[in-house]
Amino acid sequence: MPNSYTPDPADMAQTLTEALYDSFERNLQSARIISESNSIQVGQTPREVVWSLNKMKLYRYLPTEPVDPAKKKPVPLLLVYALINKPYIFDLRPNGSFIEYMVNEGFDVFLLDWGTPGLEDKNTRFDDYAVEYLPRAVRRMLKVADAKEFSMLGYCIGAALAVLYAAVYPQAPLRNLILLTAPLDFSNTDDNIFATWLDRRFFNVDRMVNSLGNVPSELIEFGAKMLKPVENFVGAYTTLYWDFIDDQESVANWQALQKWIHDGVPVAGEAFRQWVKEYIRGNELIKGEHIVKGQVVDLANIEANFLNVVAKYDHLVPPHQSTSVMDLISSEDKRLDIIPAGHVGLMAGRNARYKLWPKLAAWLEERSQ
Repeated sequence: MPNSYTPDPADMAQTLTEALYDSFERNLQSARIISESNSIQVGQTPREVVWSLNKMKLYRYLPTEPVDPAKKKPVPLLLVYALINKPYIFDLRPNGSFIEYMVNEGFDVFLLDWGTPGLEDKNTRFDDYAVEYLPRAVRRMLKVADAKEFSMLGYCIGAALAVLYAAVYPQAPLRNLILLTAPLDFSNTDDNIFATWLDRRFFNVDRMVNSLGNVPSELIEFGAKMLKPVENFVGAYTTLYWDFIDDQESVANWQALQKWIHDGVPVAGEAFRQWVKEYIRGNELIKGEHIVKGQVVDLANIEANFLNVVAKYDHLVPPHQSTSVMDLISSEDKRLDIIPAGHVGLMAGRNARYKLWPKLAAWLEERSQ
């Protein structure tokens, strides 16, 4: 029997009107969330400045809840981040902060913030951060913490700096070294668009640095986004619109992360030039050809307990850039962990608190007594 139902035009009009109003309200809410992202509070874990030099600051963090004295670890932890973003990726927001988590687990946490270089800093080389400034921060940290040894965690380019420091100063009292998404080995650039863009055939790094002095943060951010343009320019906002907009906690995390993504810093010109020429194009560190203070940097000098964490879906630092170092260091206690996450999501994603942070805390606790 044929269907004799005929929709009521008035009902159809009402349904369409309600859908349009719902869509309009959702668009307004999305616009408000996006516009407010830049003004939200980040980096709220209590801290104090214990050392500064030029633009750099060394922070010591305080617990946000009472910590059982029996849980306190005698070996302090130093966090070292990259030169191209601000380090509050470690401390995005309450209950979403790696620093807050570790401090409340009893770790004495320090963070080295490289600061924002001005034109007067354009001649600072990449190596300077690892072999001139990092050792001074370490000495101050050990004095403040009244400690004989320390642990260091380097993330992204900060991991490369940590490796360089550990190799150049084998006598340093470094007990534990953790790397997150470490860009170290550029022998294979086939699946790394960034490295291809920076190839000498396509990019004149000398002309850019000589013209600009420092490399603007906007240029670096745009380049990173162009690696996945649809996801970065569209996907982040459609995810907000369809998945997060009605979840207050997810919205707060989204806003904090978006603020961090757009809150970059310029890179000192000579540091960028050296990174491109000697580290990426020359692959000197892995090949054992990099020279610092007249000496070849030998990765075999690294003997600290070693944890190398790789993000399986990292499009900025493909896993093979991080894994080959395992065969070059001399550490007897060394471990490679590959976690199903992306470059940023590894530390700041919704599951980082459950996937990564407890792993790092457990590994360090066992080696920080």
